[in-house]
Amino acid sequence: MYSPKFIISNKILKNISLIEAAREVIINAPLVPAYEKKFREEAIVRTVHHGTHIEGNELNIIEASQVLKGQTVVGRDRDIQEVINYRNVLNFLDYVGRGEVSKGKLTSEVVKKIHALTVEKLLALEKCGVYRNSQVVVKNSVTGEITFRPPPAIEVPYQVEEFLSWVNTMVKDEIHPVLKAGITHYELVRIHPFVDGNGRMARASATLVLFLDNYDIKKFFSLEEHYDHDAARYYEALKSAASGDLTNWLEYFSEGLSIELTRIKEKVLRLSIDLHLKEKLGGQQVFLSERQIAIMEYIQRVGYLNNQGFEDLFPKISEDTILRDLHDLMQKGIIKKEGKTKASRYMLR
Repeated sequence: MYSPKFIISNKILKNISLIEAAREVIINAPLVPAYEKKFREEAIVRTVHHGTHIEGNELNIIEASQVLKGQTVVGRDRDIQEVINYRNVLNFLDYVGRGEVSKGKLTSEVVKKIHALTVEKLLALEKCGVYRNSQVVVKNSVTGEITFRPPPAIEVPYQVEEFLSWVNTMVKDEIHPVLKAGITHYELVRIHPFVDGNGRMARASATLVLFLDNYDIKKFFSLEEHYDHDAARYYEALKSAASGDLTNWLEYFSEGLSIELTRIKEKVLRLSIDLHLKEKLGGQQVFLSERQIAIMEYIQRVGYLNNQGFEDLFPKISEDTILRDLHDLMQKGIIKKEGKTKASRYMLR
């Protein structure tokens, strides 16, 4: 029976708490449908671009976006096909995530289909979605260094089935979805079931694990962007798990999702402020400083700002300066003040 080895370190706990806090804000944000659609489309473009770029695709993010829109792009046929394929993979993840395939489980058939879509028209048909029958080595695409040697081909079907059995029996009460997704990512890279396309297949499968545990977070996020920004560290983190201890890898994996979701949370909060201002000010434009935006975000998050919160929010800014910012926001009709002197509270109107 498969049993991953790792400890819940302080880093993992911190990352999970940041993920949960960001998820709560994102899920409950009062975004209008048009903005939600825009956020999802942006996440798709970032996922497709960075998920293929880390494997050597030469298209930039604008070109990848153009390919997804069906526009003509000058580039290598392989690069264009990789982008099209990964978009098809994401469509398939949505389909599986709704429970319309394999009863909402990550099965070997689903893994094979993800791979077949990933490498369509890039590998010979007999190698698409078919487990490898030869030994391979895994190399760092940045340095060319051999990072590890996957198990012999004859063991691939058995190891995949054993691992997927564990994935499908682990429920949220037993393991957090983020950790289960991180373990899925690593294990499918380690087993390396196919001759090529394993990285994209493993990353897509990890994303699907989140979807299947209802942890899709409105599909606003892109795990791949974090890996692509520092590919060397990504491969180093994967390599660290070769000893059998996945702790360092899970710290890295959860850190990536926490950074991504925190960034989205801040964008959602800022957009929520924009919507609030447009509603209150009848569509008028109003200029806010960076400090005033931070004040608005804090009030939206906590419900109010009082004098005790000044130091937490702006530890190096004088109280008089913060009070001037607050007075300006009151003058603009954006916030109101309740109470007097040090007991005052500032809230959205």
